[in-house]
Amino acid sequence: MNFGYNYDYLIVGAGLFGAVCAYELQQKGFRCLVIEKRDHIGGNMYCEKINDINVHKYGAHIFHTNDEKVWKYVNRFVTFNNYRHSVIANYRDEIYNLPFNMNTFSKLWNVVTPEDARAIIASQKIHPVAKIRNLEEHALETVGTDIYEKLIKGYTMKQWGRPATDLPSSILKRIPLRFTFNNDYFGDIYQGIPIGGYNLLFEKLLSHVDLKLSTDFFKERADLTSRAKRIIYTGPIDAYYNYEFGQLDYRSLEFQHSILNCDNYQGISVVNYTDINVPYTRIIEHKHFEYSNVPSTVITHEFPRSYEKGSEPYYPINDENNNRLYKKYQEKSRDDKNVIFGGRLAEYKYYDMHQIIASALTKIKDEIDQIRQNDAQK
Repeated sequence: MNFGYNYDYLIVGAGLFGAVCAYELQQKGFRCLVIEKRDHIGGNMYCEKINDINVHKYGAHIFHTNDEKVWKYVNRFVTFNNYRHSVIANYRDEIYNLPFNMNTFSKLWNVVTPEDARAIIASQKIHPVAKIRNLEEHALETVGTDIYEKLIKGYTMKQWGRPATDLPSSILKRIPLRFTFNNDYFGDIYQGIPIGGYNLLFEKLLSHVDLKLSTDFFKERADLTSRAKRIIYTGPIDAYYNYEFGQLDYRSLEFQHSILNCDNYQGISVVNYTDINVPYTRIIEHKHFEYSNVPSTVITHEFPRSYEKGSEPYYPINDENNNRLYKKYQEKSRDDKNVIFGGRLAEYKYYDMHQIIASALTKIKDEIDQIRQNDAQK
């Protein structure tokens, strides 16, 4: 493959944002070079086949959306199964359903009616004297002591690596309370997992563009940027600017995969471990995503980790200090007229998969509209 000629776009990152952009631009006749620092496409959605099971190598990914346009878009490339996500929490070997619903309340308090559950929650709520200052106060004011102590506190502290009193309430955003016996984790109309795994989606999206894997943008920056008229960048925005204003904070993750000689380890795809004394936050059993009928199983223990430069950034920590720092990089990025920044890392924002697709489609539409406008003015 000849990479010596010019491209219209250099796309940094073969994850979902970059892959959708590449596909849309290629369909419009633009020449794209996609580079990826890992040795595979798909970003964190990449699946590794182990014993005929598609293992979500970087954590569980469940596609869910209410956006019919996005749902129809992804179904052009892959066929989805009818998987609907359901999660249980393990607190010291007590099992509870998530999100919090009547099954959860019945197990906690032996109640049978929504009225009884509401009454107990109301009696346990702790109202702060002044304005809510942190996650703990937000949770206690919303759900009370039992749910907070057993199902929120330990898990959240492990996930973010700091006491709940040091976390902004915005991390939880809202705490869903369902007064129905409904264990669906997501309430979206459209849900599922691609039959055969997410890799099939990326293979279709990137099938007609030039692709370079195991390529570090920062080590080959001068050469790579000289090959394209414009850049679509999906990596960390602070790294793009050489940490000029300082380093943004993230939480990282470590995954420990195990093959077990049994056909069913935990009976469900995801179990959250909410006790602070359990070092991992959850165990994933991958065969349940696609109902694999094989004699063995693969599980993954997920451990939250501190982020250091060079490790994988997974979750932006959108507290006041980091948001202030990001705004400096965002302002600087607006002066880079030949660069489009998109995705979780480049926008320092948590996105679900359907939101990434919608964002990529919007940005490419805006880009093409601007090109047409410029051509019309010539």
